[in-house]
Amino acid sequence: MNVHHLELFYYVAKHGGIMPAVRNIPYGIQQPAVSAQVAQLEEFLGVTLFQRRPFVLTAAGESLYEFCAPFFSNLDKMATELQGGQARHFRIGASTIVLRDHLPKLLQGVHKKFPALKVALREGFPAQLEEMLAKDEIDLVITLIERKPPVGFQSEVMLELPLVLLVDKSNPLKSAADLWKRDKITDSLICLPAHEGLTKHFLTRLSELGTEWFPSVEASSIDLIETYVANGLGIGLSIAVPKRQFPANVRAIPLKDFPPALIGVLWRGKNTPLLDAFLDMARRRAHEIA
Repeated sequence: MNVHHLELFYYVAKHGGIMPAVRNIPYGIQQPAVSAQVAQLEEFLGVTLFQRRPFVLTAAGESLYEFCAPFFSNLDKMATELQGGQARHFRIGASTIVLRDHLPKLLQGVHKKFPALKVALREGFPAQLEEMLAKDEIDLVITLIERKPPVGFQSEVMLELPLVLLVDKSNPLKSAADLWKRDKITDSLICLPAHEGLTKHFLTRLSELGTEWFPSVEASSIDLIETYVANGLGIGLSIAVPKRQFPANVRAIPLKDFPPALIGVLWRGKNTPLLDAFLDMARRRAHEIA
């Protein structure tokens, strides 16, 4: 049996398909190559290992995955032990703003303690990042979190940031209360997707206030929300980050009766010296921001 073919099958089975496997295999390989080599493994064994659409392992695939998963899933752990207990790779997930504006300074401090550290960065929505963490595709997430972490996760709140509405400066709106008094809000609401925590909490609180206002534009980032507001396309839902300026033609309206957004770190498993160093630098960075 070709061990490399077995490794590719392990990633396909773990991540639920060939394309997800390609995105998570820690070296460059294209989808056609993975498909061809897994097909060669099936031909050698004389069995079908999984159904392609929708993806599902066959009984033979389940048996083979149970056999090979303990070996391949523990390779990184063994490498760490052989390297004297110091991890050399760290996979971090966060929003675009965090990756761009805050993570570089944070990593400078971590690199002083772990100079040989290699870092992989992944961006996405909080729900996407949490799913990646659950699948062991990343090691740590900096994102919007709940006060109580999901089962099996650990978390630490770093910042509590107030929610704000963003309007372009030509908009006469003075306060959020004035908006809630309207019989019907006709302005477009620009926000993160409705399933994301920030938007869900906002809409829940609106419902408590007896107000209906549904998203008109779902943006993929806070930056994009600001851009659309600046172009007069509606009112945006965002958070007020200390020392961070909004675009010149955008002003913020406080949402005083709304709970703050919690920005924090989410991870799984036991703490390591690397993780502790990262958390320490995250606390320092949060203190600088606040």
